[in-house]
Amino acid sequence: MKLITAVIKPFKLQEVKEALVAIGISGLTITEVKGYGRQKGHTELYRGAEYSVDTLPKLKLEIIASEEQVDSILENIQSSASTGQIGDGKIFVTSLDNVIRIRTGETGNEAI
Repeated sequence: MKLITAVIKPFKLQEVKEALVAIGISGLTITEVKGYGRQKGHTELYRGAEYSVDTLPKLKLEIIASEEQVDSILENIQSSASTGQIGDGKIFVTSLDNVIRIRTGETGNEAI
């Protein structure tokens, strides 16, 4: 089992969700986050004063998947979240030892 964590631009959420539903992914966790990378924020003008925005709003998606699903999930997230511009985000893949469904006590792939 793998934990796939994707950090994407907020306006790409609907497109990414639709791509994941199309390949049979039934659940994901979405968290609003802020951060920066190579983009390093930007400057904005407010009432004539320029100020720096150091962190940018992003969304973090977390998906637990079986080994067989990982490649198609990664391809779908990458293609649907991409704008071709700096700041499109990142995808991380982490191994999971176990998953337990609290309600039923199921473990492993049955709990996904």
